[in-house]
Amino acid sequence: MNFPFFVARRIRQPYQATFSATVARVGTVSIALGVAVGIVAVSVLLGYKHTIYQKIFLFGSHIQVNKISLNQSLEESALPLHTPAYDDWKNVPNVRHRQAVAHKPCILKTPNELQGALLKGVGRDYDWAFLKQYMVAGRTIAFSDSGYSNDIILSKRIANSLKLAVGQSVILYFVQDPPRARKLRVVGLYETHVEEFDSRLILGDLALLQRLNNWGADSVGAYEYFVTDFDQLPATAQQIDAQLDTGARVQTITQNPLFRPLFDWLSLLDTNTVVLLVLVLFVACFNIVSVLLVMVMERTPMVGLFKTLGSPNAQIRRIFWYVGLQLAVRGLLIGNAVGLGLCWLQQQFKLIPLDPISYYMDTVPIWFDWRLIVLLNVGVFVLVALILFIPTVIVGRIQPVQALVFKK
Repeated sequence: MNFPFFVARRIRQPYQATFSATVARVGTVSIALGVAVGIVAVSVLLGYKHTIYQKIFLFGSHIQVNKISLNQSLEESALPLHTPAYDDWKNVPNVRHRQAVAHKPCILKTPNELQGALLKGVGRDYDWAFLKQYMVAGRTIAFSDSGYSNDIILSKRIANSLKLAVGQSVILYFVQDPPRARKLRVVGLYETHVEEFDSRLILGDLALLQRLNNWGADSVGAYEYFVTDFDQLPATAQQIDAQLDTGARVQTITQNPLFRPLFDWLSLLDTNTVVLLVLVLFVACFNIVSVLLVMVMERTPMVGLFKTLGSPNAQIRRIFWYVGLQLAVRGLLIGNAVGLGLCWLQQQFKLIPLDPISYYMDTVPIWFDWRLIVLLNVGVFVLVALILFIPTVIVGRIQPVQALVFKK
């Protein structure tokens, strides 16, 4: 029989009427609160990052290949479509999808309104999975077997500004030599709440841009790649770069000046979350140490009796260490139940709204990363287990004679 564990269980049972009962509850609540706050903070942060990443990748892609050019405008130089980097993309590990696109600035004009925008031309290889999550009306582009499609997709913000609805037509003017205009039909509306996209990006047929730029069907503006593991992005970009000719360049999403501020901002959120977790865990550990000190002082006569009967200090320390671990385990269970429960409620019912103008989304997002949640629980348990050795040191300073007198 494990004597320290047996005594620890006996100590935990009758203490409800003592002062240490209240202190022990405080310690349990502090552990539970720390774990719950940690789970909520991590889940919200990961949900926020996941949502922002999805919206960035909606129009940005993980890796982009462009033609090297001294042109500083939004106009792109023609890039050959059939190259090893484009045709043999399946041979590059970690690449999930690739697509050919082109970009061209334009001006949208209705009888009463005018607005500048950036038209992104996409083809049949475009991955619509991301965009469909943010479509609020209409459908995607229906490509034509001959010529180009007149379909375009606007953001809800641009449509409201121009007073357009799905099914209506709008004239797009392209500033070039000679200037050109096309009457296109609005077939869908999207809304991401990201101003960089909603205020200027529209989607159209890649064949239209090829016609406007006097390109052939084998010329595009850029290749876009999507990876499976974002952490391996630099290595994947190097492998794609090795397949390119000297006239092309590779740029990752983190190197793009348009999106770099967003990634820097998300990095600051990581730092803030770490600081919050450290402070919460510090308070929890301080409380559990205080609880154990109170329990040791309250059980001083028992410590003296055990020492008189020949129990070594290490054995008595383990008794109180087991008591502290029992409190910690109970706090972990309660904390997980509260933290996961709150996150589940928010994920299912969207109880806490957000201002989409400031936060790029209309509700607090939740993303469960079970690996991090398990690591958080293990980390808290190990940290508390190590911290609990500190208050047990006082056991070695208790003299049996003084302890028995104290009892009297």
